[in-house]
Amino acid sequence: MNDTQEKYPDCFGRLETVFPKGPNDLRNTPETCMECPDKTACLRAAMEGSDGLKVRGEIVDRAYQSGVLSFFQRWSQKKDLQQRRDKKIKP
Repeated sequence: MNDTQEKYPDCFGRLETVFPKGPNDLRNTPETCMECPDKTACLRAAMEGSDGLKVRGEIVDRAYQSGVLSFFQRWSQKKDLQQRRDKKIKP
């Protein structure tokens, strides 16, 4: 057993547990996580993984759909996210 398993609960850093999509396709933290003293570290750990890069891609897509980003800004940001995903570089 490593230090992370001893220090944190089993759900620690699991994106779909700590930041699941809601019925409107927006992500929300469940009430049970709000009471947890490790919620900030847990969400950060979840967002640092490859699933976190997918969430960042969702944010870029929503910004493009709402008109906040141009086509080229979206393309550039999506390309950067894909390169990070391929190289497994933290954002």
